[in-house]
Amino acid sequence: MRSFDWSILLSGPYHAMLLAGLRLSLTLLGATFILALPLGALIALARLSPFALLRGVGAVFIESQRNVPLLAHLLFWYFGAPELLPDAAKQWLYSHDVETIAAVVAITLYYAAFMSEDMRSGIRSIAAVQFEAARALGLPWLASMRLVVLPQALRVAVPPLLSQTLNIWKDTSVATVIGTAELMYQAARVESASFRSVEAFTFATVSYLAVSLLISALASGYHRRFPPRAI
Repeated sequence: MRSFDWSILLSGPYHAMLLAGLRLSLTLLGATFILALPLGALIALARLSPFALLRGVGAVFIESQRNVPLLAHLLFWYFGAPELLPDAAKQWLYSHDVETIAAVVAITLYYAAFMSEDMRSGIRSIAAVQFEAARALGLPWLASMRLVVLPQALRVAVPPLLSQTLNIWKDTSVATVIGTAELMYQAARVESASFRSVEAFTFATVSYLAVSLLISALASGYHRRFPPRAI
């Protein structure tokens, strides 16, 4: 029976490859969350807008993202979208890590749709009288949302948003199919080069588990610090 080789995980080129993959996966998580959260808020506001056109645009965006697998979005943004760009833009993409850019765009748009629905639910949970009071004080619709409703709605939406963050973290692994050099991609490279599949995928599994448990702990801590209450 072959023993577990800790040296692969603790030093040497394979160790560096695995750490590089972990760093890129964490970068994908941070970048997509930072971009998806404000985009989701804008889409939620569009869905609640008094203008039918904005509501329609928001609905089309959400349905087009949520009803197509993330894998299909990744493949479109990697293989399809660059072909629609001018040659100069396409050449720039292919010389600036197009795999990572495509992954960030695809995952951001995909999870912005889910986050927008979480935030829309949070906004709708706020008593309508608060919005009406803001309007009675002379605030425009957008200012009433931004200054009165959204700050309270975000508190309600934090738990589901943390759940979406956990989903984003796990789904960064799907980016390996377009060659993004994230954790799963690097683990597969280490396995192919060293034939040490147990060590490579143990590192990947433990890394995903550790970050997932950290996000779950943040969610639990938030629940304890801010228990649900009527608004």
